[in-house]
Amino acid sequence: MTTLSPENSLSAQRSASFILAKRKPPIDKTEWDGFFDENGHLAKSRDFICVNILERGLHPVVRTEAWKFLTGYYSWQSSQDERLTVDSTRRKNYEALCQMYEKIQPLLENLHRNFTEMRNNIACDIQKLYDKDPLGNVLIDKKRLEKVLLLSYVCNTQAEYQQGFHEMVMLFQLMVEHDHETFWLFQFFLQKMEHSCVINIGVGRNLDILSQLITFLDPVFAEHLKGKGAGAVQSLFPWFCLCFQRAFKSFDDVWRLWEPAGLHGLGQACGDTCIPSSQQHWLGHSATPMLQLPSLSWLSILPPSPCVPNSQEHLRALPRVLLTGKPCRNFQVLVAYCMLRMVREQVLQESMSGDDILLACNNLIDLEADELISAACVVYAELIQKDVSCPSDFSSSSKKTSLISKAQSIAGIFRP
Repeated sequence: MTTLSPENSLSAQRSASFILAKRKPPIDKTEWDGFFDENGHLAKSRDFICVNILERGLHPVVRTEAWKFLTGYYSWQSSQDERLTVDSTRRKNYEALCQMYEKIQPLLENLHRNFTEMRNNIACDIQKLYDKDPLGNVLIDKKRLEKVLLLSYVCNTQAEYQQGFHEMVMLFQLMVEHDHETFWLFQFFLQKMEHSCVINIGVGRNLDILSQLITFLDPVFAEHLKGKGAGAVQSLFPWFCLCFQRAFKSFDDVWRLWEPAGLHGLGQACGDTCIPSSQQHWLGHSATPMLQLPSLSWLSILPPSPCVPNSQEHLRALPRVLLTGKPCRNFQVLVAYCMLRMVREQVLQESMSGDDILLACNNLIDLEADELISAACVVYAELIQKDVSCPSDFSSSSKKTSLISKAQSIAGIFRP
């Protein structure tokens, strides 16, 4: 178990006050370029950069390049020349995947009822998507968006497709210029966030942790949610499935929240190269069996990776958070807790039922990312500083230790 120091709590509190005070603007192009030397290698530590992103955010001009590092599209250890090679390789691999998909599409249509059903679901979701800005200008190309989503589904059947993915991919399409960038950024993002946003992998776990967090920090609210408000917390799964994107007033706010909210550990363990290593597998020897054995699992984008033994089990075991990994692995749960507290007084005063609580939560829109991140940092500081009064039945030292361990586990300070 990780031994905690007061510095951890003070750091989180400083981050919270720093965000609200806005003493410095977002990281711009000049400052971002200063993080690298003349060859494109990091001149600052990765941790230094991630903390600055948490506290200040990114200027739109540098967001595209920064996200390629945060998601794992680029390795933090790479040079400028190596990144040019990586981008070229990703483009070629994407084109190869598209060609392969075109060849096997008739086979999928004839032998896989799920494929046809999912393609119809994707087309329906995209059709409903509003694709214009307030001035009426078209923001996205729906045909390109549908192509990326279909290819993503075929290549990643473990995560499958769920409502909301079309909105996520739309944000990536708005961020970058080329389809191969959109596709790969979404794949890396999904790999890092599957234990937060994929409904059949990690959403249930996040809801359970949220319930534990409410019980630990706010017993009065927890009691109401277990009684008259029963079922409300479990109904908040869209928050995690959509990574909270419908709660904000602008795309910039969504990106701002997602940036301090990602993977903690896998990229480092694999040298940020798990997926590139795997590409040799599904672009080479597995191509022929796809046609001989028409199973969607042959197209999985995450076959066992040579850089991590039993990588599928490793992926399932890792708790995920929203992209810098700061300040903790379960940061997305702290964000959800802060959003729920926005309706707390109304819920208790009006003694709301579960359905009414859900309606109140769904009405949380036009939020500002900086304020929400700051509030979540304060909750994190409260947890690790153990500023939570222990109930009377936790008077013994062993029970207090157990309670503190629970708080640390909820925050994601160590793996449960």
